[in-house]
Amino acid sequence: MNQIKGLLFDKDGTILDFYKTWIPINRSTVLEAAGGDVELAAKLLRASGHDPDTDIVAPGAVLIGADVAELAVFFADFLKERAPANLVEIIAKNFREGGAKHATLIDGATEEIARLGSSGYRLGLATNDTFDGLEASLGRFENLLDMFEFRVGCDSGHGAKPEPGMGLAFAEMTGLHPSACAIIGDSTHDLEMGRRAGFGLCIGVLTGPSRRVDLEPHADIVIDSILDLTKVLGERGAGTPA
Repeated sequence: MNQIKGLLFDKDGTILDFYKTWIPINRSTVLEAAGGDVELAAKLLRASGHDPDTDIVAPGAVLIGADVAELAVFFADFLKERAPANLVEIIAKNFREGGAKHATLIDGATEEIARLGSSGYRLGLATNDTFDGLEASLGRFENLLDMFEFRVGCDSGHGAKPEPGMGLAFAEMTGLHPSACAIIGDSTHDLEMGRRAGFGLCIGVLTGPSRRVDLEPHADIVIDSILDLTKVLGERGAGTPA
């Protein structure tokens, strides 16, 4: 295996607790998209993969993998003549304001990311949220954003996952060959992006809605959470950067 020197992280379900962060955001987003109609919002939520009765989000749900533009198209197709003209703005606003209000870190995430940075890994962050949403949600936590020298959202000009653009941009910015980079994420979109970008390691984490059986066909390894990264990188011979 090539020595891994760059670690590109997904945000939601990987660094942030998916359910604590996104259940209220999903609910506020569909309610506004549905014009305040509670019944219609519940139907839209269910169609989007989020059960309004249990608050369980299905693996592969459009609310997990889609970027803002894709989600707006899905909502518009469902709402038809009741779809507001400014769906992209509604979704982006709810993601940004909801992230600033509800973002909750996975316990120990900051410490593990700091440890990896101190070990010499180049760290990046790539999300299908908007860049403003990324900054609003992680900006709540002191010094966390500063740990990542590369940060991009779906509107940063590199496309959205599962396309390879974000991963290739991370490799180019850090000066690393893609094979010296790893993607860490909780969805198949994350892992497929890493695969298409030629990353040397694709790591799935089980801190989002996806199950092990969902991730294993796309991942080189599936771990419980990013808290296992230091150990796993060492065990797999990925090495610590010089």
